[in-house]
Amino acid sequence: MASSASSEALSGGAAPTVTTVERRGIEHVPHGERWGKASGLFWMWAGAVWNVEFVVYGALAVVVFGLSFAQALLIILLGNLTYCLTGLASVQGPQAGTTTFAISRASFGPNGNRMPSFFNWVTQVGFEIEGIALIVFAAILLSTKAGFTAGDPAKIIFIILAVAVQAVLPLLGHAAVLRVLRWLALPFVVLFAVMAGLTAGKVNLHVPAHGASWGALTIFLALVISAGGLGWTENANDYSRYLPRTTDKKRIVLAVMLGGAIPSALLEILGAAIATGVPSATTPNGLVSGFPAWFIWPYLIFAIFQLFAINTLDLYSSGVTLQSIFPRLHRVACVGIDTVICGGIAAYAVFSSHFYTLLADFLLFIIVWLGPWCGIYLVDSWLRRNRYDHDGLLNERTGRYYRHGGFHWPAIAAQVIGMVCAALWLNAYSPYVGPLASRIGGTIGSDFSVFIGLFVGAVVYFALASRSVRAEGEATPETVASLGPPQPGGV
Repeated sequence: MASSASSEALSGGAAPTVTTVERRGIEHVPHGERWGKASGLFWMWAGAVWNVEFVVYGALAVVVFGLSFAQALLIILLGNLTYCLTGLASVQGPQAGTTTFAISRASFGPNGNRMPSFFNWVTQVGFEIEGIALIVFAAILLSTKAGFTAGDPAKIIFIILAVAVQAVLPLLGHAAVLRVLRWLALPFVVLFAVMAGLTAGKVNLHVPAHGASWGALTIFLALVISAGGLGWTENANDYSRYLPRTTDKKRIVLAVMLGGAIPSALLEILGAAIATGVPSATTPNGLVSGFPAWFIWPYLIFAIFQLFAINTLDLYSSGVTLQSIFPRLHRVACVGIDTVICGGIAAYAVFSSHFYTLLADFLLFIIVWLGPWCGIYLVDSWLRRNRYDHDGLLNERTGRYYRHGGFHWPAIAAQVIGMVCAALWLNAYSPYVGPLASRIGGTIGSDFSVFIGLFVGAVVYFALASRSVRAEGEATPETVASLGPPQPGGV
């Protein structure tokens, strides 16, 4: 009987229905409720990333950064290799049974972790605002095509409707997110195949003829990495935590990496190709100038669905991240708080004439904190051999990770030093250009902030904490939690 129960715990339970509201936030997922599969992560990431935003990112290479198509192709392929980081940042969830920024407490301590948690919460809300603004712009264009000019009252109504619809899947929770994004993946693939066919005749792969300097290449590479592989690492374990502990780590890494990298690379290459003949492709609405009239309606409708899909991941993760800062808040309440904040700031973005400039700057600035944090997070996992004490992770006052008043100073020092070094070589022209970025790379400068941040954060943390973290990992039993009644806060 005990053997049978143990097998049940390792294999996980049945998946909840799509309409089941997830009551669990950062609480530990009992092994009897681990219903996920690695293949489900592939389809979830694919459903989110088959998105018009990534076409726009590719178009920026040609129109904004002046890359030739060949240069853009090279940088896009290189940049999307960083989805391996998303995969590596997904293997901790099945072992710890909780979310990314609860697991991050092992590195920073429960109190020290509030700093990167806050940075991530701001980042996720920023992406949500971007998505809502793009949805509203698409709705405005749809109304124009229907013969209705959307004034300020109509824009406000669009914003309210968008934030309300956006909240549905995150409120339902993990099972609904994975299922619905899987269902959406195939229709999105078909849409972009049609888009590629319709715009093929407008592509001019020899424009611009001479391409850009190597400095511009590094800046665009930083954007691709921050919007892609590195930019999803802080969400990864929020979706892998429902996998059984016995799930093969290589399968997790490959499923996540391929699910994100394949659509991201294909869409960005498509965007770069379209931009050689349709310069307005740097906005989702600008893409329509390259389409025949009959395709504009289905494109805009699908674009809205796609933007809701990718915003779902951001809003779900921002909710559980906020809960890691304020554990007494319920996950559903956190989603509600984020929805209200997102709606208010999105209204400013919609009425601002500098939206796309703000978007590009935002994507570059998040590298400053994200690179060092990712380096610290992955090194910590490696040092402790991916062993976590889930009770310690969720203990705010004592426990294995409380250390010095809830702070683990080696991680905090590595984060701060990594951020300073990344800022020295960050090129977010024009609001900020780091001293190294401005001196190296020609007129436009260069940007190695992502690599500097990752490297410095990882190396400093290893130097300061390797001995203690290894000992901590060795002292953490590699055992499966005992079976018992489902914990409060479950699905």
